[in-house]
Amino acid sequence: MEYRESYEEWLQNPYFDEATKEELRGIADDDSEIKERFYKELEFGTAGLRGVIGAGTNRMNIYTVRKATQGLANYIVKNNAQEKGVAIAYDSRHMSPEFADEAARCLAANGIKAYIFESLRPTPELSYAVRRLGCTAGINITASHNPPEYNGYKVYWEDGAQITPPHDKGIMDEVKAVTDYNTVRTMDREEAKKAGLYEVIGKEVDDGYIAELKKQVLHQDSINAVGRDLKIVYSPLHGTGNIPARRILKELGFTNVYVVKEQELPDGDFPTVSYPNPEAKEAFELGMKLAKEIDADLILATDPDADRLGVYVKDTASGEYKVLTGNMSGCLLADYEIGQRKALYGLPEDGYLIKTIVTSNLADAIAEGYNIGLIEVLTGFKYIGQQILKFETTGKGTYLFGFEESYGCLIGTHARDKDAIVATMALCEAAAYYRTQGKTLWDAMLDMYEKYGYYKDDIQSITLKGIEGLQKIQEIMDTLRKNTPAEIGGYQVLKARDYQADTIKDMATGEVTGTGLPASNVLYYDLSDGAWVCVRPSGTEPKVKFYYGIKGNSLADAEEKSAKLGEEVVSMINALL
Repeated sequence: MEYRESYEEWLQNPYFDEATKEELRGIADDDSEIKERFYKELEFGTAGLRGVIGAGTNRMNIYTVRKATQGLANYIVKNNAQEKGVAIAYDSRHMSPEFADEAARCLAANGIKAYIFESLRPTPELSYAVRRLGCTAGINITASHNPPEYNGYKVYWEDGAQITPPHDKGIMDEVKAVTDYNTVRTMDREEAKKAGLYEVIGKEVDDGYIAELKKQVLHQDSINAVGRDLKIVYSPLHGTGNIPARRILKELGFTNVYVVKEQELPDGDFPTVSYPNPEAKEAFELGMKLAKEIDADLILATDPDADRLGVYVKDTASGEYKVLTGNMSGCLLADYEIGQRKALYGLPEDGYLIKTIVTSNLADAIAEGYNIGLIEVLTGFKYIGQQILKFETTGKGTYLFGFEESYGCLIGTHARDKDAIVATMALCEAAAYYRTQGKTLWDAMLDMYEKYGYYKDDIQSITLKGIEGLQKIQEIMDTLRKNTPAEIGGYQVLKARDYQADTIKDMATGEVTGTGLPASNVLYYDLSDGAWVCVRPSGTEPKVKFYYGIKGNSLADAEEKSAKLGEEVVSMINALL
C-alpha cells in the first residue's frame, strides 16, 4: 500500500480514534510529512520499537504499540508460554503510562497475564522483575536517552535480557505478520483485572531488587567509616532513577546526597537539557553548579530509564572536576570489583570480564592483569546478558563484570541489562573505600593508567535523519566496505574486520578468518601501535558512529594522540559525505 493510501485508511477506518484522525487532518497539505509517517511500518527491530511519538504507521502510538504486542502475544502462544505472564515497566516519557497500559490490555485479551508496575521504574528493575516473577517475557516502554519527542518499546525474554536469536527473529516475524490493525485484540482494564490477567506490582519487587543490590556490596566497613563524609551530587535527569538511587545510597549509609532539584521530578519534556543523555556535558551543568557550591566529591547522573550512569569526580590536586567517559568509569569499576573480590574471596578459575567490540582495550589489560578470561561481544548489552545465560545453562564460566562504552555496566546477575542504580551504589562504595586509603576516585583512575597503560577512547558521530539519511548511512558503510583504507591518521591498518560478512582480513598476508560473532553491520580496523577505529550505524538513533582508541605513554601523550586521531576521523567522515 502506498503511503497516501495508508494515510487515507487511517482517516476513514472507524478503528482509529478521533484524536488520531484530527492530528492527521492537520498535515493534509504536507505531503513530505505524510510520507515520513506512512512510507513504512515502524520497524520492530532486534531491540523492539523506537520512534517519534505521533499518528501514522511509522510513529510510536497506541496502535503501533498494540500491533507489536499482538505479534509478541502470538509468538508467546506459539511457544506455549502464555501461562507465565509478562512484566511491564515504563519511564517518564510522554505516553509511557498509556503505552504500557495498552500493551497490558492487549496481552490480557490474548489470555496472557500482565504484571504492570504502578508507576515508573528503571530498566534494570524490569529485567529483575521478569526473573523474580517467573515471566516468559518483559516489556519496557522507554526511549532511553533519546530526545523528548521519542518513545520506545523494548522486549525482554525469560532470562531477563533483551531478546536475542532465535526469539528476536521469531517475534519480529510475528509482528510483521500482523497486517490488519482491526485484528489486534484489546480488552477493558477492569475486566482484565477481574479475570486475573492484569496485576499491578510495586513494593514487593522494589524491595527484592534493592536487597539484590545490597548483596553486591564489598566494603560496608568503608561506607560505615567515611560514607557520611562523602558529598555526592545526583541527578535523575527527570527520569526513573530518583527514588531507587537515593534509597540504596541512604540505606547503605551515604547521608550527604544532594539531588539536583531542577532535574529531580519526572518530566517527559526534559526541560533542563536538549536531550537527557548523561554522556553530554550539558546534562551536568546544573549538577556541576551545585557541586561547586557544596564542594562535592563526585557528580552522578542517570538517564531516564536509569541504565546509564554519567560521572564527574573531583581532582583534589587541581580542584577541578574530571569527566569519566563510559570506558573510564567502566574500567574503574571493573578494576575495583574484580580487585576487591580477589582480595576478599579470591577469584574463580573460570571468571570472565565481558565487553563489547567498541569498548576500550584497557578492559583487555585489566583482564590480563587479573589472569581472568575476556569475552568480546557485539554492541548491545543483551549480548553480555546472553553470555551470562550461557554460563548458567552450561555450568561453565563465572560472570565477574560486564560493561560497554556507552555508560553501562552490570555488577551481579540480578538483572541482565545495564544497571545504573547498582553502578551508582558501587561507585560511591569505591569512593568510600579509596578514601580510607587516602585517595580519591581520580587518584584511583590515575593509578590504573599507571598500572595498565594510558588508554584513551573517544567517538565521533553524525546524525542523518529521514529517508535520505538512512540511505546515506548505508552508502557510507558500502563505500568503506568496498575500499578498505590502508592507513587512518598515520596508523597502518593491520586487520580489517567486517562483522556483516563475518571476515577478518590480515592486510599484510591477505589471510581471511571468521569473526566468530553474529552478523552485524559493523566495520572494525585494528591499527598499528595498539590503536583502532570502528564504524557502525546506531541501532536506536539516525546516526553513524565512528569509535576510536589509542594507547599513549602518559596522560598528556594519550590526550594528544587521541585528539590527532579524532581530527583524522572527522576528515574521513567529511570525505564520505
